[in-house]
Parts: sequence; structure tokens; C-alpha cells
Amino acid sequence: MSDDQTKIAQDKERWHKAQVEKTLARFPERKDPFTTNSGMPVDRVYTPADVDVDYARDLGFPGEFPFTRGVQPTMYRGRFWTMRQYAGFGTAEESNARYKYLLNAGQSGLSVAFDLPTQIGYDSDSAMAEGEVGKVGVAIDSLADMEILFDGIPLDKVSTSMTINAPASVLLAMYIAVAEKQGVPSAKLAGTIQNDILKEYAARGTYIYPPAPSMRLINDIFAYCAEQVPNWNTISISGYHIREAGSTAAQEVGFTLANGLSYVRAAMAAGLDVDTFAPQLSFFFNAHNDFFEEVAKFRAARRLWAKIMKEEVGAKSPKSWMLRFHTQTGGSTLTAQQPMNNIVRVALQAFAAVCGGTQSLHTNSMDEALALPTEQSVMVALRTQQIIAYESGAAETIDPLAGSYYIESLTNTIEAEARAYIDRIAGMGGSVKAIETGYMQREIQDSAYRHQRQVESGERVIVGMNKFQTKEEAPKNLLRVDMSVQASQTEKLKAVKARRDNDAVAQALAELRTAAKGTANLMPPILAAVKSYATLQEICDVMRDVFGEYRPSEEF
Repeated sequence: MSDDQTKIAQDKERWHKAQVEKTLARFPERKDPFTTNSGMPVDRVYTPADVDVDYARDLGFPGEFPFTRGVQPTMYRGRFWTMRQYAGFGTAEESNARYKYLLNAGQSGLSVAFDLPTQIGYDSDSAMAEGEVGKVGVAIDSLADMEILFDGIPLDKVSTSMTINAPASVLLAMYIAVAEKQGVPSAKLAGTIQNDILKEYAARGTYIYPPAPSMRLINDIFAYCAEQVPNWNTISISGYHIREAGSTAAQEVGFTLANGLSYVRAAMAAGLDVDTFAPQLSFFFNAHNDFFEEVAKFRAARRLWAKIMKEEVGAKSPKSWMLRFHTQTGGSTLTAQQPMNNIVRVALQAFAAVCGGTQSLHTNSMDEALALPTEQSVMVALRTQQIIAYESGAAETIDPLAGSYYIESLTNTIEAEARAYIDRIAGMGGSVKAIETGYMQREIQDSAYRHQRQVESGERVIVGMNKFQTKEEAPKNLLRVDMSVQASQTEKLKAVKARRDNDAVAQALAELRTAAKGTANLMPPILAAVKSYATLQEICDVMRDVFGEYRPSEEF
């Protein structure tokens, strides 16, 4: 601590005795202790004595190591973040109409939600798909559905994010094939596949294969895209679902970056050069209600990843050190009670993401605690982003909260706590081992339990839910997916199988099986199978037969 910091610390102690103690004797504070949403202590006031920051070492300038202040030199002064509303439901026709509606309303990128059967590699006519077709996203059974999904949408002009993990290779192949039919070469495609299987094992559950073959598929996508789809983000390493499952902000950063490091190590072990694939890595974070904690979280994550990639992994390219991320506002923070309140929550969360330097953003709709969003509610969510962009002033300067004693202190604290988690996981042998032993799951579950206890006791106030309740009428005009979707998808699937060349399908699947049993990159045979109109389940079943299916341990 410098002499100036020491003097300020002494002055703070004097102020506490002379001013604070007298006030507390007459007017006690609202609670003790004060904490962030994640439980980190919050001091009464922050001063330079609370912040150990060397500007050049810890902050720097935007676009330069350690990227604390942002990954681009001009950030939103050049262009706004990508406004990418997550959408998809029912059939490909219905989702295509919603995408066109959003694009016409000013959305600048697509984000595809797939239904649960698609996420775990089953066709709509499977017994495993019963009751789930089209419910939480769009049903995609074959290339024919993907062609409808993007009909009339020029894939060389729109970037697309796809929230798909275990069968990510298949959906990416379908997207490449649709682009080819539009006359768009894969080198011109821009977008992201989530492709983050480790967080599925730890927090979400839409896995198919065991870790080893799953990591092989991810490495194959890294290698294939580095050559064939260079502008594509090959993975979106996700803290979002970790936070939705109940983690703290520091756990979200620590577990996400530990998973990212595991992907990097696995790809390097497979012989890939880190500076070839690392620039195509991206991340995905949550934005919760504690505005200052969230801003600090994003800044800490950027700085920590830059240090890891440069100093520990040994990446040489500055593009490999950058943590570029998408943000989605916190679905788990939305309430079914007084749903209009969710508009305010989402606005605060989105503002935190922008002040924290996100590259793209999804804002949840007010009714998502009740159903899939209506057109009206999704328009309000999109307009929330546009108001922040054009009216708030947050996009006019870069990292506007830098230098705040509180923000810098929180940034340091979150970085230190996240670093401790990363080191602990490394000591276990990496993320796969930490997941297999149940370590990550236990940590998340314990945090979720603490939060729920606080809500139920009233210690943590949720406006409209456990305080300030009102008598409400049942919600009206919610979006409901028609139960006939499964029947219509099944009929479409029968038609595809009737008109395709089934000998060509059998040959493509046989070649995929041979490749899966060997060591060749699986993307080319998967793409060939997709182009033959083999279905999603037919392709995934070949790999299920070769790789087996993951069964989690029940002993956490």
C-alpha cells in the first residue's frame, strides 16, 4: 500500500469513528451484512485504499492486453453489439416467420432455439420425442427442415448463433449445406455454435456421448472450421447455464474458463496449433440483477482469460488472448408474478452487459417465466436493447465505469475467486475429472440452495414474488405451441424419406460409421450424410452405436 493509500485508510477509520458510529447509534442500517447477489461482502464506501490497481498491468487500453476495458479499440463507437434475440418454436415455417419479423424490426443477428428432441439427437417421430416436439424451440429433423428455417434469409448477410451442443456437428453441417444451396460459400458464413458439452454434463443435461468422443467431435469442428469456415465461432463456452443452475458470479467465471482451458488443452493435445483455432473461440455469459457485480464479472473474465492464454497456454496471437462473449439476460431471475416487472429487470441486466463490454446480446421477454414469448413481448425486449444503444449514452464511451473504486475492487475480487476455482479444478486433472467426481455440480447445487433459502426466508427480496405482492388475474394471450406439431413433423419426415435416395443415405451412414471407428475428422462424412438427407437421429444413432451414451454418476 502506498503512502497515499495508507493515509486514506487512516482517514476512513477516523471518519468511521467520528461520523458513522454516531449515525448508526441513532439510525441502524437496513441489514448486516451487505453483500452482492453472489454473497460477496459489500463495504459501506470504497476508496483508493481498497483498490490495488496498476493501470498498465491491470487495465490497459481497449483492444490491448489484458483487455479488461474491451476487446476492440473503439468498441460501440464503431458499431453496436449484435442484437441477437434467441428464438425458435414449433415448425421451421413458424420459426422462419418469427426470424423475418425480428430482422424487419431491426435485429442484427439470428439466434436459433432448438426443441429438446433436436438437442439430444432424436427425430420428431421417435418415442423419445413424445410431447416435446417444437415446445422449447424449433424441430429440425433433416436438411429439408433447415432449408425451410432459413428460406429467404441471405446467410452471407446475417450471422447466426445456434444453441446446440451434443449434435452441434450435424446442425453446423446442415447450415453449411443450406448456404451452399443459396450459393454462399462456407468461407463467407459468420456465426456461432454453442458446442460446449462440458457445461451440459455439469449444469444442463443435453448430452449424448461420453466425454472422450464428445471432445473428439469438438476438436474435429475446430480443425474443419479453421480451414473451411474461418469466420465461424466454433464454440461458445457457456457460463450462462452454470449461472442459471444456481452458481455465483465467481463460479460462473471460474467454471467457464476452466472448461475453456480444457477445450484448449484437448485441441493442442490432438495436434492443433493454438493460434489456429483460439481466435474462433467465443464465450457466453449470464447477466443478473446486481448491476455492479455483473459489470465487474465481465471485466474480470476478460482479464483472466487473457492472462491464461498468453502466460500459461503460450498463445502468441493477441486474437487468441481475447475473450469475446455473447450475453443473455437471466432467465432464472424472471418471475411469473407481476411479469411486467421483468421489463425493468431485463433493462438493468442488459445495461450491465453493455457497460461490461459484450459483443452480442439477447434480452429475455417479459413473459418467459410463463411461456414462449409473444411477438409483442419480444418486440419490447428488442426495443430495450435499441433504447440502450441509441438513447442511454452507454455506447458513447468505452468501459464507462472503469476507475470506480467499487467496480475495480469487485473486478479484483471476482478474478481472485475465479482463479482459485480454476486452480482447484486444474489440481483435479481438469474439467472432465471435476465433473466426473461431481465437484462442479456440488458447488453449483450448494450455491443454488443458499439462494433459495434466502428467498424463502425473505432475506433476499424478489419484488412481486416474496414482497409487494398483489392479487393478479390469470395471464392471457400466452403463446402456446400446438400439439399437432409432432404429427405434422412426422408427416414431413415420411415425405423426406420417401423422396430421397435411400441407397445414398445408407452409403453415407456407412462411411460415417467407418470414420467414427477410426481417427479421421468426422465433419466431412457428417456433411455428406446431411446432404444425402439422412436425418438427425440416423446420423446421431451411428455415433451412439460407436461411441456409446453418457451416464452420469449419481454420487455427488
